[in-house]
Amino acid sequence: MRAFITGVAGYSLNDEERKFLRDAQPWGLIVFARNIADADQLRRLIGDCRAILGRDAPVLVDQEGGRVQRLRPPHWPPYPPGAAYGALYDRNRDEGLAAARLGGRLIASDLSALGIDVDCLPLGDVPVPGADPIIGDRAYGTTPDKVAAIAAAIAAGLAEGGVLPVLKHIPGHGRPTADSHQRLPVVTTDRASLEATDFAAFRALSALPMGMTAHVVFSALDPVAPATTSARIVEGVIRDSIGFQGLLMSDDVSMGALSGAIGERASAAIAAGCDIVLHCNGELAEMREVAAAAPVLAGAAAHRAEAALTAKRPPAPIDIAASRAAFARLMADVWQPAERLA
Repeated sequence: MRAFITGVAGYSLNDEERKFLRDAQPWGLIVFARNIADADQLRRLIGDCRAILGRDAPVLVDQEGGRVQRLRPPHWPPYPPGAAYGALYDRNRDEGLAAARLGGRLIASDLSALGIDVDCLPLGDVPVPGADPIIGDRAYGTTPDKVAAIAAAIAAGLAEGGVLPVLKHIPGHGRPTADSHQRLPVVTTDRASLEATDFAAFRALSALPMGMTAHVVFSALDPVAPATTSARIVEGVIRDSIGFQGLLMSDDVSMGALSGAIGERASAAIAAGCDIVLHCNGELAEMREVAAAAPVLAGAAAHRAEAALTAKRPPAPIDIAASRAAFARLMADVWQPAERLA
């Protein structure tokens, strides 16, 4: 296995993609809306990929709810944005946490039925006024304790449903005034403030098995490199100050925040201390460059990958119909039907 996660282009694999997967042996796969027509098709695609790889490779998806939901109606139910859990939490903390956990459990039920066993959720980002809306209502709140509590509840729900959570975007994407999908954000906040807010939320979630970096420059920590490619931040902040010891993957290296050839980006992320490189766009030429740059998964990175997968457990029993009804009742006053059907 090589230390990268790859996307593919469409609903099924072409011959070149089959050969690529067989030869490159990525650690895992990630699916997007472009890969999803319906449940049967998606199960075939996942099964085909795993058969070619010759193992039960992890399959990831971004299924948060709200704006970021790859599995959508009419084939799958919609879920609320993170801020809806936060609104309920403000009215009744116990109900907010119960809804967040149940939402995670229901998402896991959807995913596990398809063979997807990793969700890029929850978020630990703590947004501030004036930040770019790329996080916006995806966030659970604006204080680290609230964000961490809701994130932990969602992660617990996913785990109960047999799906591994991925904590993102470490060490924080709440302050940037730019969308890292388009360009590189720079945060000039002093370290003491970051430690007390942004990092504090992630510190409380540091025991989660998998995490994803932020393509953000924190000038008080490293004036040049974003967290994804900064050894100062990966080792000094994510591993040391925050205390995250799980499997660390980069955010998508094809995003506009990073510069240089795609293989150089992948190499820089690994050199900085990321265990796994994530590449999402399904463009075969880029996939080949990433594969060439990604090392064989070995040493501490391999141990962390194994530990993450070992943390996965079989789904606990659930009455889906009763749970969906309970979830709807909990969310009724903070998540309106028009939003649910959008």
